[in-house]
Amino acid sequence: MTVLLIAGSPSERSRTAALLNAAGQRLSFRGAQVETLRVRDLPAQALLLANFGHPAVIRATAQVAAADIVVVATPVYKAAYSGVLKVFLDLLPQTALKGKTVLPLATGGSPHHMLALDYALRPVLQSLGAKNILPGIYATDAQVVINPEGGYHVDADIGDRLDDAVNTLVNEHLSFSNAGRFSSVPFSQVRCSV
Repeated sequence: MTVLLIAGSPSERSRTAALLNAAGQRLSFRGAQVETLRVRDLPAQALLLANFGHPAVIRATAQVAAADIVVVATPVYKAAYSGVLKVFLDLLPQTALKGKTVLPLATGGSPHHMLALDYALRPVLQSLGAKNILPGIYATDAQVVINPEGGYHVDADIGDRLDDAVNTLVNEHLSFSNAGRFSSVPFSQVRCSV
């Protein structure tokens, strides 16, 4: 199971990155091969000019294509996902998420913007062909707090929600992977007994 974590925060250290890392750690612990794509590390000019042929954009698009599962994390600004994430998603092919399961994550200053996941981000993920978009996890600043060492940690409630989401991701991937293990049987060979 390959997982791509897409960090849509313009900041290197942020609550959004902490939430994404917490999800990634849980997935790694469950045996997933996890990679991280930090959109802010892509060349700004390539993103803003929609340079589909730029080597960094080609690599990033290939990472999305190679993943079984995609976890997208973004801060919410003015009831919308980040502009950095927007320009990256605009560069992806229309079927970039076809057949993939996606877990959206977001952070914001208050709970008033939690619906941004459903009204702003989910339609874009659906338009890119995602097979299954899990219910998103939204965390406020109070739920992803700065620890004394200067890093962040997620509170227990968000940790429990991440655990549930990771369990769902793993179980769905395993059931989908095992679905093809049985060969099909022609209907003429099916026998019923009552």
